[in-house]
Amino acid sequence: MDTSIQPSAEKLTISKWCHAAITEISCQERGTMLAPSSTLTLEQGWQKTGAMESLQNLKKFNNQDFSHLRALCLSQGLLFEDDTFPAHVNSIGPNLLPKDKLHQIQWKRPTELQRNPYLIMDGVSRFDIMQGEIGDCWMLAALGSLTLQKQFLENVLPKDQGFQDNYAGIFHFRFWQYGDWVDVVIDDRLPFLNGRYLSVHPRTSNEFWPSLLEKAYAKLRGSYQNLHGGYLSDALVDLTGGVQVQFSLKDPPPDLEEILKAAAKSQCLMGCSTSGQLRRNIELKNGIVQGHAYTITGTVKIPYKNGWKHIIRIWNPWGHGEWKGPWSDGSPQWDRVEPKCREDLLRNKDDGEFWMSCENFQEQFSWLYICNSTPTFLNFGDQHGTTWSVDRHISLWSPALATGRNNYSPGAVSTNPQYFFKVPDYDPKTYNVVISLMQKHAEDMQDAKNLKIGFFITMKDSKVLKQIFSLTRDVTSYFLLSPGTYAVVPTTTEDQEFEFLLRIFMKNHDYNETSNVPPSPELPMDVPRQNQDRSYKAVFLRYAGQDSAIDASQLQQLLNEVFLQDEMTSLGGRFSFDSCRGILALMDLNSNGQLTLQEFGILWRSLTKYMDIFIMEDRNHSGFLDVSELKSAIQTAGLAADEQLLRLMVLRYGDAARRIGFTDFVCCMLRLETMTYAFQNLAGGRSQILVTAKEWLTLVMYT
Repeated sequence: MDTSIQPSAEKLTISKWCHAAITEISCQERGTMLAPSSTLTLEQGWQKTGAMESLQNLKKFNNQDFSHLRALCLSQGLLFEDDTFPAHVNSIGPNLLPKDKLHQIQWKRPTELQRNPYLIMDGVSRFDIMQGEIGDCWMLAALGSLTLQKQFLENVLPKDQGFQDNYAGIFHFRFWQYGDWVDVVIDDRLPFLNGRYLSVHPRTSNEFWPSLLEKAYAKLRGSYQNLHGGYLSDALVDLTGGVQVQFSLKDPPPDLEEILKAAAKSQCLMGCSTSGQLRRNIELKNGIVQGHAYTITGTVKIPYKNGWKHIIRIWNPWGHGEWKGPWSDGSPQWDRVEPKCREDLLRNKDDGEFWMSCENFQEQFSWLYICNSTPTFLNFGDQHGTTWSVDRHISLWSPALATGRNNYSPGAVSTNPQYFFKVPDYDPKTYNVVISLMQKHAEDMQDAKNLKIGFFITMKDSKVLKQIFSLTRDVTSYFLLSPGTYAVVPTTTEDQEFEFLLRIFMKNHDYNETSNVPPSPELPMDVPRQNQDRSYKAVFLRYAGQDSAIDASQLQQLLNEVFLQDEMTSLGGRFSFDSCRGILALMDLNSNGQLTLQEFGILWRSLTKYMDIFIMEDRNHSGFLDVSELKSAIQTAGLAADEQLLRLMVLRYGDAARRIGFTDFVCCMLRLETMTYAFQNLAGGRSQILVTAKEWLTLVMYT
């Protein structure tokens, strides 16, 4: 096509352009004249919505099947040797120890160390754990908290293994990684240096679950070296699949005590850490270790003197080394506590666990970490009948979408992937939204450094309400948002492509006061979205032909069978062949009448976005949008339409009652979006463009 600008070409403003485009018969998204780099969203991904992930979709790390491998070893009379994480210095890591010590490491099985080893003896306890030479207190602190919450522990530590029955030198453990539970298989060869455990060692000599679980986590992270220093927040999420929130104790929230009380009541995992990264593992005179992670194992208010005292119980993963100040073991404060209460709470042993006051806790520690399946720890003051729902989005960041804090502008938000949610009501006394953004490293880059990531929260008018950035794997924050429609915009300052997981947790105040049994605050509310919890890749491959592409007929079948919800089919109709042919034309960058996987991924992203908006704006659940709701939907999508354009859209896509059903809404919005960005692409920032007759005819006849 001749793309030169001719003096005789017709001059078009963006208003005329969109008016003309909306009245065209075909319905589609992006024109063939647009290069891929000019599309609004380059992201390709899928969305998962509903309850937390179960173990039914368990992934096998390195494609290793525990049951199959164990059966094979038993049939051959062999002990398993894991070639993917061998008994070699590569599994340790090149920089954990000096080279001479690395080559002194010996690998021994528990059966070589003990005549009668056990995986677990008398249950699992935090007191089974004693940190070794590796600086993985951050992981062990999370593990210590995990032992207190059996509902999570059973996910991580499968029961179908041990040294007594069907022993073949093979074990497996499960961890949550970026939206999926992953089963990690290991052999039981453990590293020793000069006759001592290099890694965590059990307090009981013939109990091995801590050492083997730590080895599985080291394999998941790439090496033992990659456990030497890390974030307690990461480990809490990896062991639960939940959401963690961290609170600064140097600038604590005013309701810190209420948060701690609610966290303990709702069975959260809790941990804390001290500052001093440059003075790591330095023990102060008061017994507190600098640059160290601890587990919070309890919090309680007890009668003391003429009032009440809030005290916190904390455990050191070293397995020894305790606080020596007020409320420590043997401190005089315990003499003023009732004997029965003192007997219930005080464990006077050098086992690493101690009590301290809430005031001393805030003075000595820097950060508090709380984790659960949903943010039940933010339910304080509202424990009665509150549930949380979660929307999950797994997508791909593209360098073209990376818009960091330093170069942010309101217009840039619209070119980043946006995820909409609506707050229908709220209690001004408690937080009601938690947003968690997690970056995913490539599988062959387990030791990669974290990129600086974050997100904006915007209103419909693109006004930025909040912006959060951090150089951590997981950026999570909690908010109190008034009713309205919001968009979350993930961003990064890096010009690099990688995958991310976004989770939006929302509190629901839908408890029926006449019911005698309130809903459990532990479980998230399931939001049924059958079309959303499938990978778009799997959907594409199911309908694609042998040439790995889909035509208009296949697209029609796909959209009607997979994408439409039942109520949308009955009220707003199905996708027609003509509408699907028009949609395909816009996505068909090669002008060959078919969609590739990449082109379909872009379409799927837009379709899911417009389904979210349609459901959100259909306030009376009629299955249609009226004129005012359509106008609101256009604004939510970050687009613009004046009254004249709005009237044309209703005439073109609405029924006799001036209502628009879902399928017509999708066609309308895709076309509006396409023509808006096509104009902006051609205009290059100007308010007018010149097009030739050939360019105009190419647009209206195929795109």
